[in-house]
Amino acid sequence: MIKTSFLLIFSFSTLFGQISEWNPDEMHRKAMEYPSAMECATCHPKQTREWSVSPHAYTQMSPVFNAMTGFVGVGTNGTNGDFCMRCHTPAGMAMGEPVFMDNPDREQVSREGITCIACHKVNRNYGRVSGRQHIKPGDVYTEVYGPEGGEELERVQGLPEFQLASPENKKGMAVHLKAEKFFEMSEPSFCGTCHEFYNQVGLRNQETLTEYRHSQSAKDGISCQDCHMGKTPGISLGDDSENYEFGPAAIVNGKPTKTRKLTNHMMAGPDHTLIHPGLFPLNPQAKDLADVHDWTKFDWKSGWGTDDFEDEIDDGFEFPEAWENYDDRADASEIIQNNLDLINEYMVQRLTLLKNGYNIGGIEVTKASDRGIKFKVKVENITEGHSVPTGFSIRPLYLRVEVADESGNIVFKSGDLDPNGDFRDEHSLYVQHGQMDLDPYLFNLQPKFTVRNIRGGERTEPVPVNYSGSPLPFIRPFPMSFTLAGRPKGLRIKRFGIQTGGHRWAKYKVKSKELTGGENYTVNVKLIAPMIPVNLINTIKDMGFEYNMTAKQLADRVVSGHTTVWEYSGVIKLNSDFTDIDWTVVDTAPFKYEDLK
Repeated sequence: MIKTSFLLIFSFSTLFGQISEWNPDEMHRKAMEYPSAMECATCHPKQTREWSVSPHAYTQMSPVFNAMTGFVGVGTNGTNGDFCMRCHTPAGMAMGEPVFMDNPDREQVSREGITCIACHKVNRNYGRVSGRQHIKPGDVYTEVYGPEGGEELERVQGLPEFQLASPENKKGMAVHLKAEKFFEMSEPSFCGTCHEFYNQVGLRNQETLTEYRHSQSAKDGISCQDCHMGKTPGISLGDDSENYEFGPAAIVNGKPTKTRKLTNHMMAGPDHTLIHPGLFPLNPQAKDLADVHDWTKFDWKSGWGTDDFEDEIDDGFEFPEAWENYDDRADASEIIQNNLDLINEYMVQRLTLLKNGYNIGGIEVTKASDRGIKFKVKVENITEGHSVPTGFSIRPLYLRVEVADESGNIVFKSGDLDPNGDFRDEHSLYVQHGQMDLDPYLFNLQPKFTVRNIRGGERTEPVPVNYSGSPLPFIRPFPMSFTLAGRPKGLRIKRFGIQTGGHRWAKYKVKSKELTGGENYTVNVKLIAPMIPVNLINTIKDMGFEYNMTAKQLADRVVSGHTTVWEYSGVIKLNSDFTDIDWTVVDTAPFKYEDLK
């Protein structure tokens, strides 16, 4: 116990010691050389709006990520460094911000995560270097890089109606004075800089680029951008005219530039926001109206600022100081509604992406009699670009299966959750304490981290941190080449994913003693995609969560955000022909942010 206390004090002092050396004034000066997306929004409203609700914009705003980063930092005695942060907030790390600090204290461009300049101020081909890229510093006038050159920029610079600043006269619209073509921006390898990495001990935490390079999409010349930045998330429709929108790349002083191919910067993924809708999406109006701390005090669920609420409150109703003014509350309510509409637009794209990645390829009944029911469900990877799930090794994808008798009583279930929102697996506290049974039929594609401590013991953990028998845990480099050994010694991943074009069968058995009489039994099968497992929140909760959020709030929002991708229902009649059951596809819809608990 003494050793543990010493470790925590030492680790926290190491991490927080970085903050004591941090100079806010100096950091603010540096931020001028790393322009915020809010400056880009003036001329690029479409791209900024799409990006503002994207997983890229959420990377550093996520309270779960920030707590997890702190947990890994403490658990490795600080030796993890900025390994996670340099992908999640590249501008913040380029400016030299501390790894461990409150998000509200960071510069705006740092909170923006993978912001505009994280891609458009990079001009070198770094390959797979775990997110370590150089963002070229420079104010809003300095050059930017993109998939096309600066021919159109040069054209409009000479037209008076655009009123652009020039190198000689910066009184016009403040824009970058030069745009250069960067060949790698349209290549999968550009995405792979962050979406493919080893950690320090050689663990392949993410290998999406390698999966892609062995895929049919790579053979066909379809890039990551074609599927994830086109009109329809998750698929490539063909040539550019079908796959992409076309329009002006910029609108300057109300004047559009020439029509060209446009990419979708929403880039939908399995994640979604869990935080206050005044904080996310990243809205320039929200930033100007209130700071992060004040937004967390705005009770949007009660309807502050709406006519229905404001007309009914008593004169003595007390608001936080920041929201005492009615006009401010009305403005905030309008911003909230705009953000909710944008979040829900994203949720539609998110469900589209998931449907284009996963499929229930069939349900086969192999036995249906008084002696029991046996059936199996085929789960397919219908992408052609990578395995599923892909990305960081933590994403669940599971089947919830229920069998009900003629009275509607559930006689069999698998994939149900415990009261904490966990699966009934080895990480469920209810299973660990003997209060619920382990789910022997659980079908879950979530990869599992398996860690080994210095004594040789091994167990799966939600976070890839070794449990050490020594008083000072740290990331222990493998003493020999992990390439020669084939895997890192102290940490590995159990993967349950499905390769491109592949499938897995989930098998279920309802025993005769579970049958309650009657001939007809209704089977309901749902394929469900959560963003993260709830046990991750339990693991990292001691670090605390930002924006005044509790572990329970986050866990409830994660569970209420579980998204049904596909749902099938059918009736099995015992002692009859069960080979030709009419399975009904049940319509699924994206959840709305307002429905999160």
